Amino acid sequence: MSLQNRYDFVLLFDVKDGNPNGDPDAGNLPRVDAETGRGLVTDVSLKRKVRNFVGLVKEEQPPFEIYVKEKAVLNRQHARAYMSTDAADMLEEDGKGHMKSKGKADTVEKARQWMCKNFYDVRTFGAVMSTGVNCGQVRGPVQITFARSVDPVVASEHSITRMAVATEAEAEKQSGDNRTMGRKFTVPYGLYAAHGFVSAHLADQTGFSEADLELLWQALGNMFEHDRSAARGEMATRGLYVFKHEGKLGNAPAYSLFERVKAELKDKDSVPRSFSDYTVTVDADNLPNGVELLSLVG
Repeated sequence: MSLQNRYDFVLLFDVKDGNPNGDPDAGNLPRVDAETGRGLVTDVSLKRKVRNFVGLVKEEQPPFEIYVKEKAVLNRQHARAYMSTDAADMLEEDGKGHMKSKGKADTVEKARQWMCKNFYDVRTFGAVMSTGVNCGQVRGPVQITFARSVDPVVASEHSITRMAVATEAEAEKQSGDNRTMGRKFTVPYGLYAAHGFVSAHLADQTGFSEADLELLWQALGNMFEHDRSAARGEMATRGLYVFKHEGKLGNAPAYSLFERVKAELKDKDSVPRSFSDYTVTVDADNLPNGVELLSLVG
């Protein structure tokens, strides 16, 4: 069933003694706003966790395959769309062993629809699928912002030791001591907030359904439970506050709804080290006409 409502949501999550999203351009340090000191987690990182959860739960079977995943070759998926829509004759090699398409507009549209139907992340987040084998572009109905920490965070640096070396040469250089030094970066504690949007009109174009929406809420609530690693420490979803609009166009600006969810330190002079150091308040009184609050987590 297609969506009949617009949704805006606030996602609260935290990290303890972990790196929620390392910056490869800064030696994998936790991402931080240089001017305010507030921590950042990219939308790409959050979408990755949603994709991983959906792939795990649905075992990557159509219509819940995942398009953007580890070691994926995207043009192979594009070629599948052509072959599945009886347009295999529109594929050709470029002389270097790579496939490309010579499809016309109607062929590209059929391939685009096939990709939306089979891949959860395509019909949810959208995708640019015009490389090599052209399956067009999809503007996804679900968009998520960067997450920003409620308060400034500190990136702590830790020296670590591995009781082994990688090569014989290293072992000889250390006369059998066989130790390797390294570094690890963590945020002692940070509470982050991200904002999200669900467009019913774009959902109509991609086939994003009510069932897909329920799966999205489930993924946002549980994605950190299945994404454990030594680098990320303890991460958890602490709140998912969804504003449901009565109609497809919406009944209030998103920013006015986001401002109703506030996380504040109980002691303004303290340094936060756990979620219990915060008070989360949600102004659910006198919501704009046609808007209701769904608290799915928290």
